[in-house]
Amino acid sequence: MKSFLIVYIFLITIVLQAQGSISGNFAPPKDFKWLIAYELTPGGERYVADTTIKDGSFAIQMPVTAQAGMYRLVYAVPQDEFYIDIIYDKKEHVKFNFNIQEGLTITNSEENKWFHEYFTKIDAAQEKLMEFYENDGSAGKQYTSLIQELKDIQKHYEEDHVNSIAHQFIKSNRSYLPKDYQTLEEFLNHKKQHHFDNVDLNNPILQGSNFLTDKISNYVFSALPTGIKTKEQLALEVNKNIKTVSEKLKTTPAGFQMRTFYQLWKIAGVNTMPSVEDYIFDNHLKKLALANGNQKLVNDIESAARLRIGAKSPEIVWESNGKKHSLSSMENADCYLIIFWSSTCSHCLKEVPALHKELKNFKNVKVLAIGLEDEKQNWEKVSATLPNFTHGISLKKWNSEYVPIFNIHKTPTYFILDSEKRFIAKPDSDKEVVEFLEN
Repeated sequence: MKSFLIVYIFLITIVLQAQGSISGNFAPPKDFKWLIAYELTPGGERYVADTTIKDGSFAIQMPVTAQAGMYRLVYAVPQDEFYIDIIYDKKEHVKFNFNIQEGLTITNSEENKWFHEYFTKIDAAQEKLMEFYENDGSAGKQYTSLIQELKDIQKHYEEDHVNSIAHQFIKSNRSYLPKDYQTLEEFLNHKKQHHFDNVDLNNPILQGSNFLTDKISNYVFSALPTGIKTKEQLALEVNKNIKTVSEKLKTTPAGFQMRTFYQLWKIAGVNTMPSVEDYIFDNHLKKLALANGNQKLVNDIESAARLRIGAKSPEIVWESNGKKHSLSSMENADCYLIIFWSSTCSHCLKEVPALHKELKNFKNVKVLAIGLEDEKQNWEKVSATLPNFTHGISLKKWNSEYVPIFNIHKTPTYFILDSEKRFIAKPDSDKEVVEFLEN
């Protein structure tokens, strides 16, 4: 019995010793109140723990069940903007300082120090090489020195940290380097050909991190031939890269594929590439989202495509004085303003009359105000005080057919259209409407 207890206590000690922690300090302290820790998995974030940040400090004792890998520490909303990613290996007590002005400093964790040191040095060395090309550098000692510096950094960090989690990122980041001088075009062509040579696309730790999705995004939007002159040519080349990526991701988990293509879709949107957005969604993202049971993502993307800048507005139909009218039949204006409002909405009763007054100075703007209402009586009374607007009513209020079509989550909601009824702005307030029209 005594020997059994000794073994039992010994096993408990091993478990406790294998359990690491994460702690840190935030500055300025008054700006930080809470922190949530997530494990980054191929399919997305998995909640692990949360804690308060008191006087700028926090500490999380990681659960014994927490796996080694990459973790995201969220400290504000929106969560996809305010976070710190760190490596947790189940053994280290990770400590860091974070300052809004100065950024992140690792104070205790060899894994995270290696990780940040490596990327800081390799990024700086790569930037020097690109500056050399931008300054029309040619073959010679400077070029040889720059290439050798990149090789030395890569070799040092790969060889010295073989058994670390950081090594998985370092090795996968090894990029193509020429043996002899190459022109910029030659170098970029070879770099594209070898972009994925050292990347383990099936590594779950890499799949959970931003590293892999960023590397894929960089290939799709940056590994492009020189001499592109039109948006159409650019979209064609980007779509070719997306096709290459889809082939390489075939053996990876569906959740990771969905997350990757969703990021590519968002980047295309930020860069105003609607044909690329549609290509990604129609050929990859929609099928992946449905396979993962994510109908909401499909609905959100279809709504975004329907309402994006440059798209033609969906039709709106209403009755007035016994006659049917439509948005498409409105004419003779340089632009059109659509307002979805309600006669029982306090914000609407403040903003819409003020906007009605301001718009008297804009003779080439026509306004269509659609009331989302439960009944007509109050709407008829209030809309009569806004005679310069064209009015229509859609009953059932939040169950109106226009709520999902125009993705309405609040009233008033504004859309500005050009003379062809294409979206050109989505102001958040009456003041933004006026500001846009003035400019």
